[in-house]
Amino acid sequence: LNRPRPGHADLAGLMKYGVSDFRDILERASARETAARVAIGAVCKALLKEFGINIYSYVESIGKISAKLSGIDKSKIQHLAEMSFVRCPDKIASKKMIQVIRQANSKGDTLGGKFKVVAENIPIGLGSHTQWDLKLDGRLAQSLMSIQAIKAVEVGLGTKFASTLGSASHDEIFYSNKKGFYRTTNRAGGTEGGMSNGENIEISCTMKPIPSLSKPLKSVNIDSKKVEKAEAVRSDVCAVPAAGVVGEAAVAFELARAMIEKFGGDCLEDMKNNYKNYISRIQII
Repeated sequence: LNRPRPGHADLAGLMKYGVSDFRDILERASARETAARVAIGAVCKALLKEFGINIYSYVESIGKISAKLSGIDKSKIQHLAEMSFVRCPDKIASKKMIQVIRQANSKGDTLGGKFKVVAENIPIGLGSHTQWDLKLDGRLAQSLMSIQAIKAVEVGLGTKFASTLGSASHDEIFYSNKKGFYRTTNRAGGTEGGMSNGENIEISCTMKPIPSLSKPLKSVNIDSKKVEKAEAVRSDVCAVPAAGVVGEAAVAFELARAMIEKFGGDCLEDMKNNYKNYISRIQII
């Protein structure tokens, strides 16, 4: 293969590693690599489940079609997403998303979109403010950004913070004997100062359209240096629903790592005891 695809690893990888055919670059850069991540993520989810932590994802948008979730019970979002072909809890939006995917396919084009990963029942204090590489949100963002075609990661309000006043940006703190400290909003997306704050972790990821087009863009033949169409490589039209599942695995891995760092132990029983002692301590503050 000698006609690199715009938007893919083809040309940069070929030049970096000094190969004359970017097939090896294409294969290793492929999202097929994420199958291993999802398998490991399943093990991490099993560990997190022992502590009541649940992780799920859903599609927020594909192309110009966005889900409307304001009227949907939050407790039903996970189930509704899994019942949708495009993993979107909004049934009307799901149908429209399928339509635009079919339209893009008929034109030899591809589509991107956004998905959100939610982690529930996260204890306060995972991660640390004391060192840049220990910040939980930073570690989650890096893990998610490493997924193929992900170009933006937003925690909580994300980019909306730029146009929101401080008084409407932060989550006010309340206290009750039953709940302890709690918030009525979650604009921060479950992290403050690089640490989990007890609210659900909510992270949105933006995925670019897949760069493998059945009607390729212009490129340059690396041998003749002449303008030609890029290679037409077999590909999906839209991988946003699948990327959400990979996102769950990426989040599960980092949360499991943070839980092990904080609660340690040589076996699950030790880890659970450490967890219970910590929860008991912070409940009496």
